[in-house]
Amino acid sequence: MTLPAATTRHLFFTGKGGVGKTSLSCATGLALAEAGKRVLIVSTDPASNLDEVLGVSLGSQPTAIPDAAGLFALNIDPEASAQEYRERMVAPYRGILPAAAIASMEEQFSGACTVEIAAFDEFSKLLGEPQTTAAFDHVIFDTAPTGHTLRLLTLPSAWSEFIASSDSGASCLGPLAGLEKQKSLYAATVERLCDPASTTVILVSRPDSSAFREAERTRAELVELGVSNLQLAINGLFSTDRTDDPIATAMMQRADAALAAVPPGLSTLPRTVTPFLPLGTVGLSALRLMEHPDSAPVVVQSDQATTPLPKPLSALVDEIARAGHGVVMAMGKGGVGKTTVAAAIAMALAQRGFPVQLSTTDPAAHVAAAVGESVPLLSVSRIDPAAEIALYTAEVLAKAGSNLDPNGRAMLEEDLRSPCTEEIAVFRAFARAVDAGKEGFVVLDTAPTGHTILLLDAAESYHREVLRTQGDMPEAVRSLLPRLRDTDYTKVLIVTLPEATPVHEAERLQADLARAKIQPFAWVINQSLLASGTRNPMLAQRGRYEIPFIRRVVDGLSTRCALIPWLPEAPIGAKGLAQLTG
Repeated sequence: MTLPAATTRHLFFTGKGGVGKTSLSCATGLALAEAGKRVLIVSTDPASNLDEVLGVSLGSQPTAIPDAAGLFALNIDPEASAQEYRERMVAPYRGILPAAAIASMEEQFSGACTVEIAAFDEFSKLLGEPQTTAAFDHVIFDTAPTGHTLRLLTLPSAWSEFIASSDSGASCLGPLAGLEKQKSLYAATVERLCDPASTTVILVSRPDSSAFREAERTRAELVELGVSNLQLAINGLFSTDRTDDPIATAMMQRADAALAAVPPGLSTLPRTVTPFLPLGTVGLSALRLMEHPDSAPVVVQSDQATTPLPKPLSALVDEIARAGHGVVMAMGKGGVGKTTVAAAIAMALAQRGFPVQLSTTDPAAHVAAAVGESVPLLSVSRIDPAAEIALYTAEVLAKAGSNLDPNGRAMLEEDLRSPCTEEIAVFRAFARAVDAGKEGFVVLDTAPTGHTILLLDAAESYHREVLRTQGDMPEAVRSLLPRLRDTDYTKVLIVTLPEATPVHEAERLQADLARAKIQPFAWVINQSLLASGTRNPMLAQRGRYEIPFIRRVVDGLSTRCALIPWLPEAPIGAKGLAQLTG
């Protein structure tokens, strides 16, 4: 069996970014529909590419997929959901309360926290209200990368605890009446998530050690949440009978080593394996091959196609180094190799004699593992949400709570127990990291695209939030957006893979950055089989598939571009990373 077994009505696909959750969830949904079931696929990812994989424009209502009878899909749009949620909460008070009070309410519903709770509202209706999806035999959730997914799954209990402990109407969520009405819905959602007869969670992983580590971390946290019906889906396992190609040999050896060392918790789960396919997984015909890989045409051609290739990553490092200090931000869709690129650049700058701080805002935080051993002048850190929340809470209570009466202080403490405190606390730490670029180089391995944009968009809502809690706006926060917009101070690198979905996602990211008046410094195309020199027929065919996407980046999207080949030696540790910038 190559696709996960659909033994329950609800299926969740989750895992490290870039492991193929969307293609695998769509292939599973298509297979169920072609077996006579009515299936709804739902994306809860802020950076969803469900439209592209299924080849149809989707909205917030179920849309029938052409040429796939019984298959429907929809996207939960967090921004649209937030706007609707905000208006639903504020509208009843228009014409009743003074204009100043309405403006204050709208401000309270303007932050990233509202986006998350509004998206969760929509998610809860689909999972917690059976009548909403009664027309379907199966509902498949193509979830966001792991950090966001876990936050989404823990929100029911987080918000329920917050509501239960709240006895006044002033919170960062605005009037609590709107949430109070949702308590029974949230309770039903939690119950359905944890019911093994109703819900299966499929942990998707590439045959790769870091992806397995992430899947194991997710498994442990899900079990803690009471979610026990789990499966493991290994996607993209490459195999070949030919051993005369170093790239093919290395790819198989890495996969074999990773499979031999699958963490014990994962090894006991029911498992499916989907083989590596030489073409992308966009469109219904490609999705059908995931279920029936034996029907794929035999690849015999091994001639290496040619196209002018971009410069190596070392050329970008040369340009960055000339400034002597500043911030380098690696941005892009999850799974494209941001961590590896950020670590390689940081190490190369340190080896040139510059003090470098390598940090991450990614909840998965793999930068330390990427660097491995200690490198002179290079310090590695991560922004720890728990530590930042404690620091921010103590600071606000000390400054804003000292002159409050017991009721006022209780109200402030209530605000600080809200989940959106984490958004503010982490944002401050991000601003501090950018501020450190005045003295040396700061290289930031940022979170996946959707989270990153929410983080950048938080500047104005953050300003309102600190005023509301009577906190101070640090200078680092005040200067953040101007610094991000200063191309002499901040070098934004958009990292992608030479494939359809990652390039299109990166193109959307560039458009989002343009709206925020942030200009990328360069694009980095990672893990190119075309540039690897492979002669293996299947891998060479995959290399030829990359050409239009490389050309799209070089000719239409970037002013500077670097290309990193797929490397036989894994780019881990000082020696492995040096291959990228050597």
